[in-house]
Amino acid sequence: MLGAALRSEEKAVGVYVGLALALVCAAASSVSFLLKHRGAVAAPPVQVRHPLRSAVGLFRSREFAIGWAVAVGAWALHVGALALAPLSIVQAVLAGSLVFLAVFAERFFGLQLGRRQWAGVIVTVIGLAIIGLTSGSGDGEPEPYATAALIAIECGVLAVAVVIAAPPIHRLVPAWAQGLLLGATAGALFGVSDIAIKFLVDDIASGVLELISPWTMTALIASVVAFYASARGLQIGPGVDVIALTTIAANLTAIVGGILVFRDPIGTGALEITGRMLAFCLVIAGAALIPAPVRASDA
Repeated sequence: MLGAALRSEEKAVGVYVGLALALVCAAASSVSFLLKHRGAVAAPPVQVRHPLRSAVGLFRSREFAIGWAVAVGAWALHVGALALAPLSIVQAVLAGSLVFLAVFAERFFGLQLGRRQWAGVIVTVIGLAIIGLTSGSGDGEPEPYATAALIAIECGVLAVAVVIAAPPIHRLVPAWAQGLLLGATAGALFGVSDIAIKFLVDDIASGVLELISPWTMTALIASVVAFYASARGLQIGPGVDVIALTTIAANLTAIVGGILVFRDPIGTGALEITGRMLAFCLVIAGAALIPAPVRASDA
């Protein structure tokens, strides 16, 4: 009995460490997106028919390259968080990147936010606080993964994302809407990659050979397509709108994946379940209220 209590305590500590990594990752992700936005606008247009040339053009932009390097560091923190904490809770904390996005955009990138955007920041913070106060213990034997749900989510989002990212769709909407559409598509693909990475991180305990998996290829494909979709969206769409939509789509996809695929606990009692569901709704609602700065400063 003492051993079970110790294991439970160690697991709880690991979850808190994972959430701390996720919080740092959220701040780093916001900085990386803002830097990549500046760099992408200065780079040549991303072209589907010339992926290598487009990538070279993006990385020749100094700020995009720095932003991408910061994003790699954030990704490493993200993987560490996924290894220690449930996917849905990690993604809920990562939604806090919108809070950092609002502050950094205004303080360091010359962008002013309106009252609606700051209201979104406050709502997001409240949602994250509720999630922290209602975090479940996760005691007991872990339930088996829902492989059917994993396949359905991964294949479904990949198929829809490829269709949306296809050039014929973009002829139907104006350029600014294309940017928002590409941002949301990139976010959904980032969420698919997160689900696959979580599956691989949990499975790697059985051996490194577990990385030879279709989910490794899924994560790579989703990440590559998301890279180009995000870069093009940042080039043609309103910057912070695109970043916000990318974050919302990524968090929503991964949170749903955590609950359906990994059976992440929503709560153990009526009050806890209600609080967590309310928190998820607040985080998403708060994110929706932060579409973009109202104007750019003269600087």
